[in-house]
Amino acid sequence: MTASRETATSGQVVGALQALVSAEATAEASAAAIEAGDLEQAVWVRLLERLDGDGPPADAARWVRTAVRAEARRARRTARRETPHRHDPSADGACGPERAALRSERRRALRAAVARTPGNCPRLLTAMLSPQDLTYREIAGTLGISQGSLGPMRSRCLGCLRRMLTAEVAAPEHVGKER
Repeated sequence: MTASRETATSGQVVGALQALVSAEATAEASAAAIEAGDLEQAVWVRLLERLDGDGPPADAARWVRTAVRAEARRARRTARRETPHRHDPSADGACGPERAALRSERRRALRAAVARTPGNCPRLLTAMLSPQDLTYREIAGTLGISQGSLGPMRSRCLGCLRRMLTAEVAAPEHVGKER
């Protein structure tokens, strides 16, 4: 058989079975907990694979009913094996891996900038960023300075840190470009 004749035969088979495939898929879809269109599409794929290999089925109506039921059983088996997640971590913007990586990178950049500040600023800012949530009295005792001088020193150090970070953000490195 020539290629144009095979295409004509395939087209005739598909045209003749369209209503039957649609009706059978609609009838079986609800029991299989699958969309009728998805079931119908799976049957069409099966039919086209068969047309490429063995040619059209001898009893096309019987073949369609059998194929629809087989695809419905496959969908039910798949649905039984799949268990839905109770909580989708990607839906919660605070706990995805991308967010965790970005938070970690920001923390690293902040710690690196704190380490580059002048004088006693690295010690002061590190104490202020401590997860122990130290009080001003505890920070002043740790640094060996008076509690009254802690505020002005904190202000100077944060100003210095702000200027450093603003300069870094305003002038990013030329990644992958010639200088």
